Amino acid sequence: MSTRYAFVGLGHRAQMYVDALLGDWRDTGTIVAFCDTNQTRMDYYVERVGRPVPCFAPHDYGKLLETADAVVVCTVDATHARYVCAALDAGLDVIVEKPLTVDAESCAAIAEAAERATGRLVVTFNYRYSPRNSAVKRLLGDGAIGDVTSAHFEWRLDTIHGADYFRRWHRDRANSGGLLVHKSTHHFDLVNWWLGAAPELVFAQTELRFYGQALPRGPRPARGQGAPGLGTDPFILDISADDRLKRLYLDAEHEDGYLRDQDVFGPGVTIDDTMAVLVRYANRAMLTYSLTAHAPSEGYRAVFNGTEGRVELEVCERPWTPPQAAVDPSAAGKEHVTGAWERLTLHRHWHEPEEVPIEQGAGGHGGGDRLLLDDVFRGPGDDPLGRPAGYRDGIRSVLVGVAANRSAATGRPVRLTADGTRLTGP
Repeated sequence: MSTRYAFVGLGHRAQMYVDALLGDWRDTGTIVAFCDTNQTRMDYYVERVGRPVPCFAPHDYGKLLETADAVVVCTVDATHARYVCAALDAGLDVIVEKPLTVDAESCAAIAEAAERATGRLVVTFNYRYSPRNSAVKRLLGDGAIGDVTSAHFEWRLDTIHGADYFRRWHRDRANSGGLLVHKSTHHFDLVNWWLGAAPELVFAQTELRFYGQALPRGPRPARGQGAPGLGTDPFILDISADDRLKRLYLDAEHEDGYLRDQDVFGPGVTIDDTMAVLVRYANRAMLTYSLTAHAPSEGYRAVFNGTEGRVELEVCERPWTPPQAAVDPSAAGKEHVTGAWERLTLHRHWHEPEEVPIEQGAGGHGGGDRLLLDDVFRGPGDDPLGRPAGYRDGIRSVLVGVAANRSAATGRPVRLTADGTRLTGP
C-alpha cells in the first residue's frame, strides 16, 4: 500500500526525503502536502515535485494531518515537539530530522505522545549507517577489544561547515539548543549506540572563543548579500551564487524576514564554538568528547580502549579549508574531496596493529544514506547492528547535550536516570 507523506519544514534538509520519494523510493509512497511558514519555499518544492501539492500554513497543520498517513518533520529544532506530538496523536507515523528536540521538557512530551501512539516515530540518525561507523559497531559488538573501558571522540568542524551554524537560525540557542544539541546529537547517539549503554553522568565546559563578538574585529557588514567584502572575505557568504539557497532563502526573505547569510562575527550569537564533555555510562565506560567549530580541517577521531585492546577510527573529510565563503558541501560531495581519507585500526594486546577494511557503497555517507532511506520508507529489516533509531535513542542523545549545557552553565555535573531518558538533576 502506498503511504501518503506530508512535509512540515521546507528548508534544505527536506530535499533528501522529497527527492527519495520522487526517485528510487517512489514506489513506497506519494507526497500529498507541504507545510511551512513561507510560501516561496513551498513553491520551490511544488515545482520540484512537478505537480500541484496542497500547501498549508502552520496554523492549518491539523488540516494537513487529515490528508496524510505519515509526516516528515524538518522544521527549526525548537518546534519539532509540537509537530511530532500532534502527528502522533492523530495516529500518523512520524519521521523527524535530528535532533529530536532541544530540551528536557519537550523530550518528556514526545515520550508521552510516543508511548500512547499507534504510529511509529523514526529519528533519522544517518551517521549510524555510514560504513566506517557500522564497522566500529561490528568490532565492538564482536568483542574485538573485550569490555570497553573508555572512549575519546574528537570532532572538528572547519570554517566552511562550522561557520555556517553562526550565520543562520542555529546561532540562537533558543532555536537549536546550541551545537551540543543540534550537532552533537549525532555524535552522542553514535557513542550511545557503539557502547550499547545509557549515559548516566555528564560534566562539561563550553566557550564562545572565535565567532560572534568573542574577538575584536572592527566594523563588519550585518549580512553577506550586498556586502563590500563579498568575494574576498572568506566568512561572507554570497547566497545568490547557489541557485537552491537563493530560491529557498534570498527570494523568500520578503515573506518572513529570515536572513540566511548573517555575519558570523555579528551580535546575536548565543551558542558556543568550543566544547569539552565528560560522560560516564551505566556500563562504567567513560567518554571524553570535544567539538571545535573553527578548525582548519574537517573530520573526526573516535578511539575505544578495552580490556583486550583498542580501536581507532580516524576520518579526514576535508584536509584544508579553501579561502572562500561557501556552504558545506553535501555528504556525497565531501567524500570525494581531494585528500579525504579514513582509517580503522584494531590494536589487540601483544599483536601488531591490524587495519580493518571499510566497504563503501554508492551515494552519500559511503552508501549509508541509501540504507537509512530504505529503513525509513520501506521499514526496518532484521539488522544485527540495530541501526534504526527510535524516540528513546533520540531522547538520550539530546539529553546528553542538554545536560552538558546545564553543567557548563552551573559548573556542576548533571545526572540522568538509569535508562538515560530523563534528567534527575546535579
